[in-house]
Amino acid sequence: MEPTVSGTTTEREDQLARVAFFDGLTREALTLIAQVTTEESHALGTRIFQYGDPGDKLFIILEGKVRISREVAGMGEEALAVLGPGQVFGEMALLDESPRSADARAHERCRLLVISKDSFDDLLFLHKDLAYEVLWSCVRGLSARLRETNDKLTFLSTSGKF
Repeated sequence: MEPTVSGTTTEREDQLARVAFFDGLTREALTLIAQVTTEESHALGTRIFQYGDPGDKLFIILEGKVRISREVAGMGEEALAVLGPGQVFGEMALLDESPRSADARAHERCRLLVISKDSFDDLLFLHKDLAYEVLWSCVRGLSARLRETNDKLTFLSTSGKF
């Protein structure tokens, strides 16, 4: 992992503006969030975090791909998703105090924008309007994921693969 603080706030705002997780946020909100981001680079196969680790960062993929997976006893790794540029992972860490629910590995060399939980919490405490905007953005994103999971479960149960 190579953490850096490169990139201007304007570049970071532009990067955040292209991320669905931050849809609907004002430019001012994006500016505030951009100020607490850092950047990391990971080589192919690098473990970014693992199941059970403390959830202390949200990650946004700028370049490359990240594989989200779980180890299944007797079966090995079960890939849950392969995420690419513009996608977010680790966001549940910003909402609760629970440990990581899966592993994340660099599926190919990747560059990530990172927001620490502490920085994000401080930012939302100081800017209540931003907290409200981000809350609704999170709710919309998690709702969409829940619907997708429901659809997958329905397919598995009706196809006899469950």
